[in-house]
Amino acid sequence: MTASFASPDWHAAVARLVAASSGEGTADALIDAIGLVVHHDGTCLLAFHRQAPPEVVHHTLEPAGARHYLDRYLAGPYLLDPLYQLALRADKPSICRFRDAAPDRFRASEYYRQYCERTHLKDEMDFLLDVDRETTVALVIGRRERRFTASELKRLHDIEQIVQAAMRNVWQRWQSREDKETPNESVHRRLTECFDNFGDSLLTTRERETTQLLLRGFSTKAIARELDIAPGTVMVHKRNLFSKLGISSQYELFSRFIEALSEPEAR
Repeated sequence: MTASFASPDWHAAVARLVAASSGEGTADALIDAIGLVVHHDGTCLLAFHRQAPPEVVHHTLEPAGARHYLDRYLAGPYLLDPLYQLALRADKPSICRFRDAAPDRFRASEYYRQYCERTHLKDEMDFLLDVDRETTVALVIGRRERRFTASELKRLHDIEQIVQAAMRNVWQRWQSREDKETPNESVHRRLTECFDNFGDSLLTTRERETTQLLLRGFSTKAIARELDIAPGTVMVHKRNLFSKLGISSQYELFSRFIEALSEPEAR
């Protein structure tokens, strides 16, 4: 049951948020406050960096879920995440619905099947906040049973300033932690180079660009728009790259990419 902004429960939640004396306490109080505004089934606060892997600042996932959805995600597939791509854009919104930001065939992509489908999320709202030139903090709010209604979306927009102020507070305290590890820029650089150069010994530049968009969940028409070429030309590139890589499906393409990500670590 959600509470109105005039209810004692809401004012008490805001008071706990203001009184929180640690980053963890602020994050917990923020999630409790959001839970009074809309029902949700889990949250995750991520820091997306331009030159380093993402950091998980706070989450409400159970340990098994964290291992599957976060640890595997941080190993490299985050490069295919529409939210990661959105966070790096200069013209990004401060709050958005995930499905509005995802490529048109994202739900048919192997990335979605491997890393998103098992979450069973029906809907997701994301708050985005630039905390410096290199970093954007994103708060993910997920729901499994049904989509957010128009009135619930409005309530989330209504608390945007409170949420973003709390996100900034959590981030600043996260940064000041003595036990905080510095994100490994060399790992991110290796993963990014792997993505950018995937298939470079076999594929042309256009075929590599087509491959990258296929991995991210773009349809033939969407790829054509992105690359400013005809859909028929995209089909030719797709047919050629599949042939050169010795594959016949999107699943095999994704598997080859994941293998490529792990190869340097195995050497």
